[in-house]
Amino acid sequence: MKALVTGGTGFVGSHVARALAADGHDVRVLHRASSKLTALDGVPFESAIGDIRDPGSLRAACAGCDWVFHVAAVADYWRSTHDEIIEANVGGTAQVLAAARDAGVKRVVFTSSAAAVGLHADGSPSDERVAFNGSATRFVYGYSKVLAEAVCREAVDGGQDVVIVNPVVVIGPGDLNRISGELILSVAQLGPAMPVPPGGVAIADVRDIARWHVRAAEHGVAGERYILGTANVPHASLLRQIAAIASVRRPRLRIPARLLPLIGTLIDGARSLGLPMKMDGTQTRLSARPVYFVFDKAWNAFGSPQYTLEQTLTGAYTWYAERGLIASNAWTRLIKR
Repeated sequence: MKALVTGGTGFVGSHVARALAADGHDVRVLHRASSKLTALDGVPFESAIGDIRDPGSLRAACAGCDWVFHVAAVADYWRSTHDEIIEANVGGTAQVLAAARDAGVKRVVFTSSAAAVGLHADGSPSDERVAFNGSATRFVYGYSKVLAEAVCREAVDGGQDVVIVNPVVVIGPGDLNRISGELILSVAQLGPAMPVPPGGVAIADVRDIARWHVRAAEHGVAGERYILGTANVPHASLLRQIAAIASVRRPRLRIPARLLPLIGTLIDGARSLGLPMKMDGTQTRLSARPVYFVFDKAWNAFGSPQYTLEQTLTGAYTWYAERGLIASNAWTRLIKR
């Protein structure tokens, strides 16, 4: 098969391109002329210069392709504005689907997010049937993916073949932009001073996520959504595991759940003033809850994960360490185990 990957120079997209090439498919990557191609080192691919908001370049990129993997999105939403997120994640998806339809592409795999899935009040894991119940104004990223999924379902209703995948928090080697990988770096640099929220999070290895994307093109059902994840883990356990891998003292600064809404409000206020923040208020508020999901549907359709949580965290830490991105100063030497 010939496959186009949007967002192929990014963390998840580059791994999707790598997985496709490893399976013997012909890979074309849509990217800007100015894009850094470092993430694609060693991957045989054809360049398609363009942008998901440029219909002409999209049509040319889709021409002759059997599959389109629409991975491109504003994922580092805490660094972006509301309008930037909506324009890229919703408008860009509509443009990609239109170009794929016009080019006669057989199937589109759309990378949504588990952030578009709702959460149960009792903290039990959510499956694909749980509708988004977050704040459309506070959690713009999640809401943008809800809107993008609606665009996909409208396309399916019109006869287009679109499969939706919903990755959880993705970690692993190659996170150049330090999206989820920022957690690894923060623990390695802060150690016992790293805040420990009371909730939990769902994690998956980027290499499993990429493989599941390819399997979605092969075995997914049009119009269906599949939550892609490996493990649900409490923040305290996750941070303790990262600290052990980084050989630093484990985080001990536990944050009471009742303080997190206030901290989230303060972070939102700082961001509104233009101050750089590594997370937003919504992330902070959610960290008080167990943000857990059920993975059975994807595992049954696409196979179980191949990487354990320990392998995922070790792979990410090693990748950063080999590139000299782990800070070394008086504090980091002090917190070494």
